[in-house]
Amino acid sequence: MINNQFILNKFGFLGSDFSAELQKHAFITDIKAKTEIITEGQKVRYVPFLIKGSIKVYSLNDGRELIYYYVRPNDSCLMTFSSIFSDYISKIYALAEEDSEVMLVPVGILHDWLIRFPEINKLFYYEYDRRFTDVMNMVNDAVFHRLDKRVLNYIKQQILITGNNPIKLTHREIASNLGTSREVVSRVLKKVENEGEIIQTKEGIKIPVNENVR
Repeated sequence: MINNQFILNKFGFLGSDFSAELQKHAFITDIKAKTEIITEGQKVRYVPFLIKGSIKVYSLNDGRELIYYYVRPNDSCLMTFSSIFSDYISKIYALAEEDSEVMLVPVGILHDWLIRFPEINKLFYYEYDRRFTDVMNMVNDAVFHRLDKRVLNYIKQQILITGNNPIKLTHREIASNLGTSREVVSRVLKKVENEGEIIQTKEGIKIPVNENVR
């Protein structure tokens, strides 16, 4: 049985008939942190809706990651959804950043719902707007900001997503996510630590409480 509060919050505007359809066809699954959910080129069978946790959506180029956006609770993966209008083949990688709970809807069922419940498109117009903003922010960050600013933005983003400050992040993990080397990230972290922007401890990397993490 799917959590009725989640259905009400996310899909309540579609009415009781749609809620009954969800209970009939969708199902809930738990995904452990650092578990790969889908890879580029893989057949898309389900569209995920995140109930709790965090999912990273990215591409790979020569082993380096390019993060497009993070799926947060009550969101869906727009790029997975968009595949149902073409060849059902994933163009992205998705990874659970932390222990997550996900509602999965079979793509064939969702395709049918788009015809039977056309107002569901409002959800995806909203998702498109948010994801487009995320991607534009990513591009602006990569093009216009120096690496030290990008590293700080990445750390603050992870703190916002997880709610953890300090947060456990390795230098290699930051480097992979920002498309640079571990050695470069280590130098940048040392620089921004000397400037008082972060504190590195055994518990992880911390943004001082007087700093704005938004």
